[in-house]
Amino acid sequence: MHESPPARKSSPMQSGGAPAAALVAILLANVALAFGPLFVRLADVGPVAAGFWRLTLAGPVLLGAAWAMGSAPIRSSRGLWGVLAIAGVAFAADLASWHIGIHRTTLANATLFGNSATLIYPIYGFLAARMWPTRPQAAALLLAAIGAGLLLGRSAELSPRNVAGDLLCLLAGVLYAIYFIFMARARTRLAPVPALALSSFASMGPLLLLSLALGEQIWPQNWGPVIGLALCSQLIGQGLMIYALGHVSPLVVGLTLLLQPIVSGAIGWSLYGEQPAATDWIGAALVAAALVLVRQRPQRGVPLAPTGAGLKSEG
Repeated sequence: MHESPPARKSSPMQSGGAPAAALVAILLANVALAFGPLFVRLADVGPVAAGFWRLTLAGPVLLGAAWAMGSAPIRSSRGLWGVLAIAGVAFAADLASWHIGIHRTTLANATLFGNSATLIYPIYGFLAARMWPTRPQAAALLLAAIGAGLLLGRSAELSPRNVAGDLLCLLAGVLYAIYFIFMARARTRLAPVPALALSSFASMGPLLLLSLALGEQIWPQNWGPVIGLALCSQLIGQGLMIYALGHVSPLVVGLTLLLQPIVSGAIGWSLYGEQPAATDWIGAALVAAALVLVRQRPQRGVPLAPTGAGLKSEG
């Protein structure tokens, strides 16, 4: 049996820090994604069907953009079809579980539980890179966990009506982390747009089949919400998120995902009277502090062993 080398503290990022454009991109991605639950509620189709239209409307645009930028998505993805298929199925399952849960709980809870990947994905990043977090990074994770815990404390007041919704959204968060993991692998050879386009097409079939099996209404009478869902969630939100995966560490990706419950909570407050409590504001402040800490550069950083899993940096 091979012996593991001794552990050393390091950052998962291969460079000293993330470029400003990537940090802005991931912040905008999370703001755009936070509007997704609103469009799901407004859509006049079933929740799983809404996920199908999100990808069906956005997929051809993404594929056309990939070709326009000089990419050859099909040829470049040879050898990655299995990875993209798994990512697509995981994302389809994530959307189905999350969209059903959105109708059974508050916008803030749906977004918070749906982004339980905030801690799963960074932990995976450290394990995959065989690195230990620096002290500032460990403190950032601790603050983020405490902040999320305060926000989750509100779930102690859940009614039986939305317990099932929260559990579905929690399952979606786990599936979302799996999607991130396999998309990060796809990004070792694919640029962001073709990777997102191909994974979107891989998700369409499972979503349509599940929607039919559930007997949902599939054809919308009002196209506005599903177009808004495709634009904000898939084209802008996921597009910027996949771009950021090629430039920032899993820790930054995970922590910034916590911005989504804050934005969704504000939407729920203004439109549905879902007023946040004092603990929600404290949790948000702790998350903000974590985002400041995570941007500090480590004083030393030596990977435990080369992994060969670096993400492509072009976008």
